Amino acid sequence: MNPEIYSYIEEKLFEAGALDVYKTPIIMKKGRPAIKLSILVNSEHEEDIEKIIFEETTSIGIRKFGVKKVMLKRNFFKLNTKYGAVTIKNSYFNGKMVSCKPEFEDCRRIAHENNIAIKEVYREVSKLMEEYNDK
Repeated sequence: MNPEIYSYIEEKLFEAGALDVYKTPIIMKKGRPAIKLSILVNSEHEEDIEKIIFEETTSIGIRKFGVKKVMLKRNFFKLNTKYGAVTIKNSYFNGKMVSCKPEFEDCRRIAHENNIAIKEVYREVSKLMEEYNDK
């Protein structure tokens, strides 16, 4: 399949209810290079996803596997920076915080709105998080 089409297919899959879409470069039989398209989807959207795969890609078959997802408990809060508010996501395992990170989409939006490098937004968030944690 023409590689230009993958981003189009991904958009359609997400619009149809895919929870995640990812591509893996693989080598098929007879040494043929290929891309494995993996899609995580709930059963309620399965038929819509299959329709897209068979009508929009060169695929002639689908392998299906059941999976179980384990997620950490999370909470969110807004951190006000000099550029604007950024959502911070905290993740917990067995009641202990194991991860704290800014939401990328907020950082990207702020970088665009302020015409600054996204790494500057991350630096500002990091500085404020250190000050917050020192209190």
